[in-house]
Amino acid sequence: MLERHILKLQARAPVLAEYEQALGELISETRDYAADQIVVPAYVEQVHSTLLLEGFMCRYKDLADGRRQITQVHVPGDFVDLHSFTLKYLDQDVMTLTPVKVALFPHEGLRQVTERYPALARIYWFNTNLDAAIHREWELSLGRRKARARIAMLLSELQVRLGIVGLGDDAGFDFPLTQVEIGECTGLTNVHVNRTVRELREAGVAELRRGRADILDKAALWREAEFDPRYLYLQKRER
Repeated sequence: MLERHILKLQARAPVLAEYEQALGELISETRDYAADQIVVPAYVEQVHSTLLLEGFMCRYKDLADGRRQITQVHVPGDFVDLHSFTLKYLDQDVMTLTPVKVALFPHEGLRQVTERYPALARIYWFNTNLDAAIHREWELSLGRRKARARIAMLLSELQVRLGIVGLGDDAGFDFPLTQVEIGECTGLTNVHVNRTVRELREAGVAELRRGRADILDKAALWREAEFDPRYLYLQKRER
């Protein structure tokens, strides 16, 4: 059940078998959700953190007129709200983009296991810092990158993150986001997304079709995005 999560952790730090066993024993329940459901509502106190096992989720904030900004896409192996362990509630909603399966980890259990294994506590501290690094890169996209670079950046990042957990490779990956959702990630209109996706395809860089992203030229994609994977901190180190 925790295979994707352990792969994500192992990409950046040694993970002892006893950590995996202790985490498995913490799961209080698993739940299935349909697409487009809020799983963690903003400003509601949480007593557990949610680990994504299958499917895609996102964090977002919206305005009173309904305009939505997706601030991060979550893939299998991600804790979607580990921050609620210390913050107790989130300032943004977390929702499903596809049907998903999640596992719940009670905060009291997380407190006990991280006190028992200080190195595991540092690994999770690192992961909340990693989320912040991803947010900074998305902020750069929204503020300074042009449309093609914004979408290329989203594809480049997801290619790497999904590859870490065994769900993607240099040829491509499942990509179930609609053009509207791509626009909500990148701050572009649906029309602008449609035109930009067509430009990337015609340039032989990447193609989006039937829920999949085909990477036609990885080097060109990364150049288009000015993608530097160092912000994903992929070096394995003791934490």
